[in-house]
Amino acid sequence: MAVSGKKASKQFLSSTTSMASDEDLQIYCQPCDEEGPRLPAHGYCTDCKEHLCKTCFRAHKVSRFSKHHTLQDATNMPKVLQQPSTSIHTGQSDVLTTPCLKHPQEMIKFYCNDHTELLCSVCVTLEHQATSCKVDYIPDISGDILDSKQYQDILKTLNHTSDQFQQMVEDVKNMTNKSNSSLKESLAEIKKFRQEINQRLDVLERQAEDAAKVIKQKNNKNLKAVETTYEDMSKSLKTSSDKIKQLNTSKQTNKLFMELKLAEKTIHNVKGKTQQLLSYDIKEHNFQSNDEILNFLKTEESLGTLTHKTFNTESQSVQIKSRQPSHEGEICVKTSKDKYRCWIIGMTLLTPDLLIITDYDNKAVKMVDTNSQSVSDQLQLDAELWDITTVTSTQVAVTLPSIQTIQFISISSNKLIMKHTVKVGGNCHGISCYQSKLVVSFFNPAKLQILDINGTILTTTDGKYIFQNPRYIICNRSSIYVSDSGMKRVRSIYGSNDDMKRVTMLNWQGDEIGSYSGMGDPRGMSLSDDGTVFVCVWQRYGRHFVIEEISVDCSTGKVVLQDHKRPQAVCWCGKTKKLYYSCYVSDEKYGNFLQIYKLS
Repeated sequence: MAVSGKKASKQFLSSTTSMASDEDLQIYCQPCDEEGPRLPAHGYCTDCKEHLCKTCFRAHKVSRFSKHHTLQDATNMPKVLQQPSTSIHTGQSDVLTTPCLKHPQEMIKFYCNDHTELLCSVCVTLEHQATSCKVDYIPDISGDILDSKQYQDILKTLNHTSDQFQQMVEDVKNMTNKSNSSLKESLAEIKKFRQEINQRLDVLERQAEDAAKVIKQKNNKNLKAVETTYEDMSKSLKTSSDKIKQLNTSKQTNKLFMELKLAEKTIHNVKGKTQQLLSYDIKEHNFQSNDEILNFLKTEESLGTLTHKTFNTESQSVQIKSRQPSHEGEICVKTSKDKYRCWIIGMTLLTPDLLIITDYDNKAVKMVDTNSQSVSDQLQLDAELWDITTVTSTQVAVTLPSIQTIQFISISSNKLIMKHTVKVGGNCHGISCYQSKLVVSFFNPAKLQILDINGTILTTTDGKYIFQNPRYIICNRSSIYVSDSGMKRVRSIYGSNDDMKRVTMLNWQGDEIGSYSGMGDPRGMSLSDDGTVFVCVWQRYGRHFVIEEISVDCSTGKVVLQDHKRPQAVCWCGKTKKLYYSCYVSDEKYGNFLQIYKLS
């Protein structure tokens, strides 16, 4: 279509225009010119500010995204090319040419507000219908985006996030340097340990050599004395023999007689001396090695264990808060079904209002309503039970050591319902669940296993060199904590034993990555909302029994409750900031009650 009388401004000219001369200008369909063949304009959309060919003009009338736009036919449409959008600035190209990831042949032109997704026309048609989604045409909504609050906020967030990642890069570099440095130190420690072993073996070798030398010197002295005696007696007998022969030749009968008698006496004395010398015990020596040392070296698989602590970009050493405890009361858990005094040995919090506990002596699982402070239901089992853990919001698991079984129990309509069981290979005690994985500790022999809900063994950690009596377990995303009431280390080459009681920290591969010791005898544990560990402790430094809080990395600890009656099991509620614990005492005043403390 020829247009005369006006010349198009060069700043509005693009590939959609073709100039025959300065006075002759043909206007083409802008959408088609962007993505397809160049076709003459048949009309114009005042909303999109685009010239359209016949096909695009017809489609524009029926599309639900543009059917309400104002259209002008060929007669009324502008006779010069218009600026497509207010979002296009002079000298800049803002054509929608980004291909859709799902439909590469289509360009992204729409935005779904409900799903916050960029879409092409095919995406809109197939997945984001008008009846279910609010979809906008991008040129219709992008005009006010320049220097907008959204622009400023996103840019600020991008810069902040970029700075965070840059800091993380620096942290990773620092952690790498620390890790390499620690490995260098570990290699030096291995060399040092080997030198210590060599030095000790050198000492033992010198001791054995010195003992052999003493025996050799003594033997040489005694044998030299025997040799000298024999030589002297031989000379004396030879002298007597020669003299007798001479006297006999010279016919000196008197002297011969006396010499013969002296010879008889000498022979008698010599025989007696000979018997005495022969009685001296001359031994042949050999070396009998200490097989215990050799067997120890044969059975050991390494010089030692290369332990490590996990670096975490999150705060791994959460500081222990200063907490002010206040006694909030107690809950009686003794029921009419109980035959004996209660021994509450395990507990887990299902909700802030629902505490599930295990009563060892009465072989019962009890549901405690913390609001009414009473036992709302009780389930009797056939064997003594130990620890308990929350599996889901409606299911718990309990260990039964004497029958080597894990019992699953569901909670429905405020009732405890016995479900399936899983047989395990040993006397199971501690149990903790994280993301459908059960971590279980065992006695005799001491070990730790990670199982799935069906009882399939995923990992086994031999506790031979880590712990001896792993009573309780708690775990989170990165760590497993084990309370050990008596770890016995292997006899060292220097002949000493090292007995300890401690909380051991493992990773999910079963490697020891930290420990906290010197506290006394640790029992039940519970994780705080900060990731620190509450642990019941017996006989700390000769003082009364306490509850202690240990840092996330087991580097430090602080007593939060002290002078209490043998705390056995403990449970923390982060929402109410309350700590529940049981006591193992014969006094029913304490044994049949759960104590409640607020820690603020």
